[in-house]
Amino acid sequence: MKKISSTTVLILASLLVSFNAPASNNGIRLDSANTDINNQKSLQNGAKLFMNYCSGCHSISFMRYNRIGKDLGFSNADVEKHLMFNANKIGERVISSMSKTGAVKWFGLSPPDLSLVARSKGTDWIYTYLRSFYKDKSRPFGVNNKILQNVSMPDVLWELKQNKSSADFDQTVRDITNFLDYVGEPAKLVRFQLGYKVLGFLSILLVFSYLLKKEYWKDVKYGKWRAKD
Repeated sequence: MKKISSTTVLILASLLVSFNAPASNNGIRLDSANTDINNQKSLQNGAKLFMNYCSGCHSISFMRYNRIGKDLGFSNADVEKHLMFNANKIGERVISSMSKTGAVKWFGLSPPDLSLVARSKGTDWIYTYLRSFYKDKSRPFGVNNKILQNVSMPDVLWELKQNKSSADFDQTVRDITNFLDYVGEPAKLVRFQLGYKVLGFLSILLVFSYLLKKEYWKDVKYGKWRAKD
């Protein structure tokens, strides 16, 4: 057998570390978001917070208001009251009202669509990013971010940060992160629910399969089985 070279071992070891180590930016360790997509209360609060503090600049164009309402347990009246600030019809996509021209003029670039940010960056990145703003008078909005240096985005949650305890603010950010996790893959809600049903069915099937196995092998155990001629 050929010996594995030391270079190959080092490459494999580095890959193993990279897959298991928490992702980081600028050498900063990301905090664990601990989101729970099955927590409907958290998702509902996250949806309201996103629409109030984020949707003015950021779109989630892969989603429609009626789909969010159906998945998260909102009535149509609640959707229209708490979520629809930039739309007239409940079946419309969630699009920011900010024009691209205005965005480039004010921020230097167009704010990204956040439909897939949870899948591209990860929930830990979103959670840590929203909690990592700090004062920086050299920046246009007076703030910077430890995760994304020289960020063009203002600290839109600064008022909540001032008026809430640290634990409550962390939960607020966690709810927004949880909502964006749902937005990235709405089918995850159905998939999780279906998964529980499948596991339940397989557990019942296991019991009957075991009893059937005992019945088939009973004759073998007591020597009653005879081979055919």
